Amino acid sequence: MKEDIKYWVGFNNIPGIGRVRFSQLEAYFGNLENAWKASIGELRASGIDRAALKTIARYRPDISPDKEIEKLERYGVKIITCQDNDYPSRLKEIYDYPPLIYIRGDLLPEDEWCLAVVGTRKASPYGKQVTEELVADLARSKISIISGLARGIDTIAHRSALECGGRSLAVFASGLDIVYPGENARLARDIIENGCIISEYPLGTKPRAENFPRRNRILSGLSMGVMVVEAGETSGAMITARMALEQNREVFAVPGSILSSVSRGTNQLIQEGAKLVREYQDILEELNLTTVARQMEMKEILPETETEAALLRLLSAEPTHIDEVCRNSGLTTATVSGTLAMMELKGLVKQIGTMNYVLSREARQEYRIKVD
Repeated sequence: MKEDIKYWVGFNNIPGIGRVRFSQLEAYFGNLENAWKASIGELRASGIDRAALKTIARYRPDISPDKEIEKLERYGVKIITCQDNDYPSRLKEIYDYPPLIYIRGDLLPEDEWCLAVVGTRKASPYGKQVTEELVADLARSKISIISGLARGIDTIAHRSALECGGRSLAVFASGLDIVYPGENARLARDIIENGCIISEYPLGTKPRAENFPRRNRILSGLSMGVMVVEAGETSGAMITARMALEQNREVFAVPGSILSSVSRGTNQLIQEGAKLVREYQDILEELNLTTVARQMEMKEILPETETEAALLRLLSAEPTHIDEVCRNSGLTTATVSGTLAMMELKGLVKQIGTMNYVLSREARQEYRIKVD
């Protein structure tokens, strides 16, 4: 750990002291310890502007760098400054990279191979299914999945990566002691165990509206590219996509219905030149990662009863309501409902929305080859 790390933390607790002023202070004073202990007159001589001087004069007296370090240690938070060797190299490529980041969990070298997955907070059954399947395949290909822990597509992406034994990273728009939204507290703990949560904000920082666009630049900055699943035309996901383009990152978009408001943004991105995604290989090929082999073999899935076989033949990748399955199979509702429940536990089918079922990806690829 840097000897003057507590002073980096101290200055980072002062609003408006970003990368440029960090560099300015360190260049003039030699290190941030000298800068922290400098008088306002000495800070003025370093070239710090009047507004920043007022902010420093207001906040510095109430900040104890030693207590801030104690608090971080108590929460198990690590600090990585832009001068450290383990600062993410891809993040440092962006113009406005944060002078330091706070981390809970482990940021590993292999997390350099990460893809951001973002989208609407109100995911449709289609968006949910597509996210689960694409993320699962990417996670099995050893691609770390990074997102913002928001409701909807973000949450689905994190969970899908973890459920496949993959790694996930979450970038906060708050301090790492404040999980937003609150219902994702358990998910955040799971991410810490199989990845990390990241923020540029000090502990205690609340998730204010203006923090989210700035959070998004880190999300895209850490990534090889950004995949947008469903997004409105003026959504946060679209802001992330725009930032990715500014950072010279690849942008991927999943097409959707022209009648759906949550697909207008993704369809617009495709119209503007984003890579259309039909399957995970589209992403690997665009990123020149086609040599990354899938790390898990698909299980051979076969129906165990004639009833299961009959229902499998009636299902596909398109959602089918249980009432339609009953009509087409000629079976009772109780039989169909009970069989589908068992098949879902086995991984043969998935329920998408209210009583709508689809074949699981594995069933589509394995079972139909053997039976059709």
